[in-house]
Amino acid sequence: MNIALRILELCNERNISINKLADLSDLTQSTLNNIMNNNDPNPRYKTLERICAGLGITLADFFAADKPDPEPELRRLLATARKLTPERKKLALRLLEALSKD
Repeated sequence: MNIALRILELCNERNISINKLADLSDLTQSTLNNIMNNNDPNPRYKTLERICAGLGITLADFFAADKPDPEPELRRLLATARKLTPERKKLALRLLEALSKD
């Protein structure tokens, strides 16, 4: 993931400038500019935390770009599958694959 592009995308969604984000994140403008100009393409964890706080999102939200939430039935299926033993997971997978064939 290109962190600078993600920051720009999130700023555009919120209609704020990079300089405004620096203020909201309690970062210097030079720190944020280094990230945006790819002089620092892999910022420290703490810096990303501050950026996310300034944007009003979590780190998970930051890295979850374009990943829609699964529908409720799929979430239930995944939650149930996580409780299965490895052997039963294999059986469930084979069953689902068989059901999906026409």
